[in-house]
Amino acid sequence: MILLRKVIGDVLRTRRLAQHRTLRDVSTAANVSLGYLSEIERGHKEASSELLAAICEALGTGLSDVMADVSATFAFAEQMAEALTAPAASEPAVLAGRAPSGSGQPASPEPALVASSRSEPSDAVVTDGEITVSVRSDGPLRTTLTARRTPGPRYPELLFG
Repeated sequence: MILLRKVIGDVLRTRRLAQHRTLRDVSTAANVSLGYLSEIERGHKEASSELLAAICEALGTGLSDVMADVSATFAFAEQMAEALTAPAASEPAVLAGRAPSGSGQPASPEPALVASSRSEPSDAVVTDGEITVSVRSDGPLRTTLTARRTPGPRYPELLFG
């Protein structure tokens, strides 16, 4: 299961680090304690909408931009669930309406999703331009989601920092 507070924290931390700012800088600007901001970024605490708005303002970004990144990560995670149940983990998975290459059917404009097996058949990775999401399932009660954003045209500050 993916925790909303974890994904929100990851997005906030990515944006803060892209600006080369410290927790202290942002916590002071947002009028929130440094420890509490750290807990939010690590996904240990849930922030209220008012607090999220204050943190976003301190970061100079819109709450809608942060939530769009969160939404994109969740969309990939939902598609990862399909990738985990793909028939053969070593072959590309046909997900989200994509037609396999050479099938004669036009491919949809959605990102290419590929299920890959590293050490267990329950590992999967999805990449779409700037975002890479990997899911590792170690059993019915333990699933780990890792999302990474690579620098791209949407976040030029990550390229030239």
